Amino acid sequence: MGRVGEQAAMERALAIAVQGWGRVAPNPLVGAVLLRDGEIVGEGYHAAFGDPHAEVAALESCDDPRGATCVVTLEPCAHEGKTPPCADALIGAGVARVVVAVADPNPAAAGGIARLRGAGIEVSVGLCETHAAALNAPFLFCASRPDRPYVALKLATSLDGQLADATGKSQWLSGSEARAFVQWLRAGFGAIGVGRGTAVADDPLLTVRGPLEPRRPPTRVLFARDGEVPRRLRMFDTDSGPVVVVIPHSRVADVSEAIVNKEVMVMGADSLTAAMESLRRQGIQSILIEGGGRLATSLLDEELVDRLYWIQAPRWLGTGTPAFTRAPISLDAAESWQVTERRALGPDTLLVVDRRLCLQV
Repeated sequence: MGRVGEQAAMERALAIAVQGWGRVAPNPLVGAVLLRDGEIVGEGYHAAFGDPHAEVAALESCDDPRGATCVVTLEPCAHEGKTPPCADALIGAGVARVVVAVADPNPAAAGGIARLRGAGIEVSVGLCETHAAALNAPFLFCASRPDRPYVALKLATSLDGQLADATGKSQWLSGSEARAFVQWLRAGFGAIGVGRGTAVADDPLLTVRGPLEPRRPPTRVLFARDGEVPRRLRMFDTDSGPVVVVIPHSRVADVSEAIVNKEVMVMGADSLTAAMESLRRQGIQSILIEGGGRLATSLLDEELVDRLYWIQAPRWLGTGTPAFTRAPISLDAAESWQVTERRALGPDTLLVVDRRLCLQV
């Protein structure tokens, strides 16, 4: 392997950490690289829930880690869970220095930095912290905000911001590479949600269909603010995981009686904020919202969107179904979001922006 510095090693650790997407939740994505004299002598990542953590995987890949520097994307854990504490593994292996991107905000797992320093190991914190925080945004958010799930909004639009053409047709606005990305993206969330209008227009299954099989299939969530829930929707006829229907409290009894399916839970909530709080109490820590425009706008108005995945197809529709219909905001009052990623998905373009990042350093 070529000679690298700690910056390049952290970038490598972040890159391999992504390989645990969809398989490690509720644990975070973590990668680790071992350096000695500018050479990578070991690396590893957390591959699946219950499997060895990244630091242990990296140590196991190295013939002799004594005196090496461990570059890791998240603070090594200090608690006994499904695996022994990673901080103790690093101490026992004789590493000389540990470089951490982001401290662990989870009180049950934190303390690794202090334990390492107590053992005489030099610890540096904060290298590539913004990238690392973006990588584990849902995990970091849930550690600091136990009241609701982390909410990501995914929209595929034309260049002029239309979700569908004037006839309501949206399949397929984006190309095959973008659709494959969405399947991969779904695998990393605890739930996938749509509004009733999108459910009726597109009749999506909201399942993960692709080479990545998630550890647990995401819960499908239907938001029906008017309480009208068509029984014919395909998501009600599959055994691909639970379904939650969110409707006003006044319609819960009627809809519950109409939907005879043990996999479907009817939840009463009179606002999106209340709905998200209820979903969190059901154990859902992250949700990917896939439309439509009214639901997206309402979530933004209630300040419930933490990340936007915006796929732009190189087409002009002129008129159609707009993605955003918010009230005008002055430039001075407009909130600035942080760009996390930009890249091509075949002919389409992906823009990822975060409203905030939970930095614990």
